[in-house]
Amino acid sequence: MQPTTSTHQLLDQRMYTTGEVAKILGVDPSTVRRWRRATPAQGPGFIRLSDRVALYPQSDLEAFLQSRHVVPEA
Repeated sequence: MQPTTSTHQLLDQRMYTTGEVAKILGVDPSTVRRWRRATPAQGPGFIRLSDRVALYPQSDLEAFLQSRHVVPEA
């Protein structure tokens, strides 16, 4: 199986743990875990390594924040 461009993009970027994402977003780690377990999943995109371990690519965290960025009109 040949790696795709998106696979290379994931390999080349910073990955964050659940605790790091929680700290960045200013929420409790249990909130991030709840988002991940929701159906459908909520919060930033993630890569599930096992039932208990997930990593959050920097691009997914940035996209999540950008989607919630509100710029008031002048």
